[in-house]
Amino acid sequence: MISEQAAAVEEVPVTLSNYSKRLILKTLLGRCDCGLGLVGERVVIGGWVKSSKEVRKETAPPPMDVDDGIAAPKDVSCVEILQSRISFFRSIMKVLGGGGHYPIREKLDSGIPKPPPPSIAILQVSDGSCVASLQVLVDSEIAPPSQLRPTGTCVLVEGVLQQSSMEGKHAIELKAEKILHLGIVDQDKYPLSKKRLPLYMLRDCSHFRPRTTTVASVMRIRNAMIQATHTFFQNEGFLNVQVPIITCTDSEGFSEKFQVTTLLGKQSKEDQNAVDGTAGVSLEVVKASIKEKSKQVEELKRSESNKEALAAAILDLRKANELALQLEPKENSISGTSLKIDKVNFSEDFFSRQTYLTVSGRLHLESYACALGNVYSFGPRFQAEKSESKKFLAEMWMIELEIGFSQLEDAINCADDLLKFLCKWVLENCSEDLIFVSKRIDKTVEDRLQSVTSSSFEKMSYEQAVEVLKQVTDKKVEAQIEWGVSLTEEHESYLADEIYKRPVIIYNYPKGLKPFYVRLNDDGKTVAAFDVIVPKVGTLIRGSQSEERLNMLSTRIEELGLPKEQYEWYLDLRRHGTVKHSGFSLVFDSLVCYATGLTDVRDVSPFPRSCGKANN
Repeated sequence: MISEQAAAVEEVPVTLSNYSKRLILKTLLGRCDCGLGLVGERVVIGGWVKSSKEVRKETAPPPMDVDDGIAAPKDVSCVEILQSRISFFRSIMKVLGGGGHYPIREKLDSGIPKPPPPSIAILQVSDGSCVASLQVLVDSEIAPPSQLRPTGTCVLVEGVLQQSSMEGKHAIELKAEKILHLGIVDQDKYPLSKKRLPLYMLRDCSHFRPRTTTVASVMRIRNAMIQATHTFFQNEGFLNVQVPIITCTDSEGFSEKFQVTTLLGKQSKEDQNAVDGTAGVSLEVVKASIKEKSKQVEELKRSESNKEALAAAILDLRKANELALQLEPKENSISGTSLKIDKVNFSEDFFSRQTYLTVSGRLHLESYACALGNVYSFGPRFQAEKSESKKFLAEMWMIELEIGFSQLEDAINCADDLLKFLCKWVLENCSEDLIFVSKRIDKTVEDRLQSVTSSSFEKMSYEQAVEVLKQVTDKKVEAQIEWGVSLTEEHESYLADEIYKRPVIIYNYPKGLKPFYVRLNDDGKTVAAFDVIVPKVGTLIRGSQSEERLNMLSTRIEELGLPKEQYEWYLDLRRHGTVKHSGFSLVFDSLVCYATGLTDVRDVSPFPRSCGKANN
């Protein structure tokens, strides 16, 4: 039986990754003892070099045979004696004045290049599992320091953990015994070789930027929030439903959409047969040829010396003109294809009808809420709006949900609970990354997250918000506000950041500002919709109670001039077993901005897609 004292000092075994058989650095460096309890363990670690330096090994003097403190005599050759006395002989020659006549070689050149002095490469290696890096010592006899040291070099190292041999922030280090893999870097072309590139420059190399400490921390926080999202909904009894990315329904009714088609760039067999003989021929080249042939014909006509050459030139000119007539309609049709989408026959398309990338999944979620009760979805949504806003991407990830048998107030309460749960989760599970982003990006991040979890949200109607903003005389709010006008980012920021300094919930918007499916209130002017506005980010959540009355919904579709055939399936939900239900959409990328202090959604998206930017 092991005593309590022995159990207390027993070393904790090393935990390896199940699939790569290496030690994940987080399990080592995240320990309370910073890994000191594992000193002496043989491990394999893998990662990328963040920084490095090389130090010269101190060569110990040759050992002497000692007997009672007196060095034992040693046999030496005449050459060795002469080499050891060269400096003495040189001094004598200088004194005698013969130094210039009898030069003495300082060393005997054997013709073999001298090997570089032994050294140690000290590498700071990160595997992306945590902010901290592990110090790895590699002797030059194991691998050349010149290959190991460049930033970004990938190494898989086997060695023994030992207490740090030098003063600094590292309590433990790895003394390498084997290099199992080495992925070298071309320093001249590797974009992260420069120190501390700004985030806007990293956007042009999104495939490398997660190797930076800042982006890695943001992605770990993002991952934690994804996990928290699923945890919240599963704990509350919601079912996860995957809504379609390709849809034939305009979910918002007035959004800019991405068209999905296989027709553009295709040609009918008849067109292809007509063009087969002109493949690879440019209309511009043919026109230039016509111009040259015309000059040639004119010159031959003036000379009247070679009728056969003139006849051949006229024939060539005629053929060139015919070719131009064939090519011109072809190029016009190609150039006009992308501009005349309304004239495309979509019955010949892949889906036999017009389809888009989805803007919102809430309409499709409604069909499952009307059968399963409470449902949610998490995935990408797309808008083809040409916006330069730091809060907008063409592809943004959304958390969307629908609650069966619920009204507007229920959706508002759910939004409140979800936001507080997510902020609390990050505070409890991402402490190391929050400390880093607080130092590097925004020192108020933790306080802001803490305030969301502990304080109540400000609630007001749209009408009340307009009245509050009308009273503002501060020059910070330049945009005029009237009832029926959308709140600008400036208005939202002033309410959340300046006046209330906490999240603000605004509800009962004018019906003209919200989608067609939102339930009309009894006043006939406003609808049961709400927005959650948070400091520094703006509108984070948009939600509503959906219109369950068939006649009201049909009227709204007609008022807005929407194609009713697109929404027949949606109207069927009202015709057969209708139910009151509500829900909302949370912009996940903006939430990550809020949790990290970043102000541009392009810096929190793994592969941001914006107007003119889709590099990989």
